Amino acid sequence: MNRTIKIHLKGPAGIIEASLDLPDGLKHDPANFRPRGIALVAHPHPLLGGTMDNKVAQTLARTFAQLNYVTVRPNFRGVGATEGVHDDGKGETQDLLAVIAWMKDSFGWQEIPELEGQGWPLLVAELPLVIAGFSFGSYVSSYVVKHLEEMSMPPERLIMVGSATGKWDVAPVPKNTIVIHGEVDDVIPLSSVLDWARPQELTVQVIPGADHFFHRKLHCIRDLIVSAFHGQPNPQGNH
Repeated sequence: MNRTIKIHLKGPAGIIEASLDLPDGLKHDPANFRPRGIALVAHPHPLLGGTMDNKVAQTLARTFAQLNYVTVRPNFRGVGATEGVHDDGKGETQDLLAVIAWMKDSFGWQEIPELEGQGWPLLVAELPLVIAGFSFGSYVSSYVVKHLEEMSMPPERLIMVGSATGKWDVAPVPKNTIVIHGEVDDVIPLSSVLDWARPQELTVQVIPGADHFFHRKLHCIRDLIVSAFHGQPNPQGNH
């Protein structure tokens, strides 16, 4: 089975192109597999070369696969086959909310030929949702979570990597948010993230020597997230 599948969804501005990353557990018993949850990954700024195939976005997806989450990585407006034009985060927030609505509806999953014969898509409405964003994607993700909380549909967890504080007005986030930043980030200075996190009493996990794109430090992102998730109960009983 191909572990990454290209899919196309309907969004507010037209087609949304995305990659669907299947978890490691599926390869053992696809017919009876039950994922731990579903995850959404938001990539960096589309006008600065950001795509769903960004290395940090891919690292997040692979990490979720290791944790047995089914992950969707959409392209923002104007990137790849995703229709529409860049909307400074507002339209992108609506797009991600549309992707989440699709993720929570079993009908859409059942239309993917590669998933034929698998029972887990019938369970997606019950599965916990994790949202992760890198750079500009973290800014958009903060407002996605805000909207979900207003609809009484909070996600299980938010993960922010290279948080875009200072460049954009990032929304306040839940107390259990995982915030990861590079010590020598020269795009979003660490001091800016600390200033944003301080009044919220958020913990910021700093990777020593890491720049904004976490060159040669991607494994540190993976290790921090895996460690955090192994320390919390698994709602689906998979480890």
